[in-house]
Amino acid sequence: MNSTPTTETSDTKNDVNKVESKSKDPNLLSSRFRGFYPVVIDVETAGFNAKTDALLEIAAVTLKMNADGVLEKDKTIHFHVEPFEGANIEQAAIDFNGIDPFNPLRGAVPESEMLKEICKAVSKGQKEAGCQRSVIVAHNASFDHGFFMAAIEREKYKRVPFHPFVTFDTTSFAALTLGQTVLAQACIQAGLGFNNKEAHSAIYDTEKTADLFCYMVNRFKELGGWPLTPISNEETTTE
Repeated sequence: MNSTPTTETSDTKNDVNKVESKSKDPNLLSSRFRGFYPVVIDVETAGFNAKTDALLEIAAVTLKMNADGVLEKDKTIHFHVEPFEGANIEQAAIDFNGIDPFNPLRGAVPESEMLKEICKAVSKGQKEAGCQRSVIVAHNASFDHGFFMAAIEREKYKRVPFHPFVTFDTTSFAALTLGQTVLAQACIQAGLGFNNKEAHSAIYDTEKTADLFCYMVNRFKELGGWPLTPISNEETTTE
């Protein structure tokens, strides 16, 4: 069988080269985390079981890189959320976070509306940053990721920009870089301050987690850890 070889025009090659060059720029967000778009999230809930307990409040902070490759906060999205039908509400949990789930002054929205607005905003930011997938960043990330994904499952929401299981856990990062695992202590150690009176509000905790994540990423860069210096073949050769 004869086949006709495929040829590329000079314009096509130029376009490919531009994309490759852009994707390798270490000062772009799309180059920093393997194409992932990090979004910091915190949830306030009516218990610890993502399948059965109500999600009551959520905030998300998107991030951006400035021209010098410094990671910064970008936009904050926040919702009070109505307990889903049949949701369990643990009294100890709402005593702890101070949320009255049925107070009409909360301005709570259904889970479906919350998911639509957050996913729409994240997808837009992801596209603008040239990233391939979004990833949840959180302090004790499995907890927040679990509640968000449980809401996705309940609502059968389809347009989900987030990776189904990959997360960036600032608890682990802080243990490595600051010797602390508690959010408040890690922020204080980093010189970011922390107001315990404002803690356990989704907006405050999310923005402090975003500050902490940006600090750790930027500090690693300041210390010479990024961009990576390629290892030559000679250095990796063993006899």
